[in-house]
Amino acid sequence: MTELDYLGDLNPKEAWKLLEQHKDCQLIDCRSAAEWTFVGVPDLGSINKNVFFIEWQTFPLMEQNSNFLQEVSDSGLDKDSKIIFICRSGARSRSAAEFLTNYGYKNCYNFSEGFEGSHDSNGHRGSVSGWKQSNLPWKQG
Repeated sequence: MTELDYLGDLNPKEAWKLLEQHKDCQLIDCRSAAEWTFVGVPDLGSINKNVFFIEWQTFPLMEQNSNFLQEVSDSGLDKDSKIIFICRSGARSRSAAEFLTNYGYKNCYNFSEGFEGSHDSNGHRGSVSGWKQSNLPWKQG
């Protein structure tokens, strides 16, 4: 199989604009169930959308979810939908976007800053960049 590139990285402003303005644009949070529960989750209720929660790597071993492709397919998203992937920092979501692109999903994007963003000078996340720091809507899981 020839490797195909996903459509690109989005910053918070770009991602929110796509989600807000395109009915066919959806968000997949591909972090682990533990992260959804303990860190919080994006909240798209204000734009009448739901977040799809599909682990790219399964907790606690963080092995690739062997059911990922099937779970995406079962979610009802079609291969022409615009899909933005988000994880903690942008690494897993990039891998998920690349993976689905190579399975025929044509409009995959990576939320490059992740939900929690980069580390600050104290090694903590959540204050430098990311979904939460950008004041995009979220709630505790």
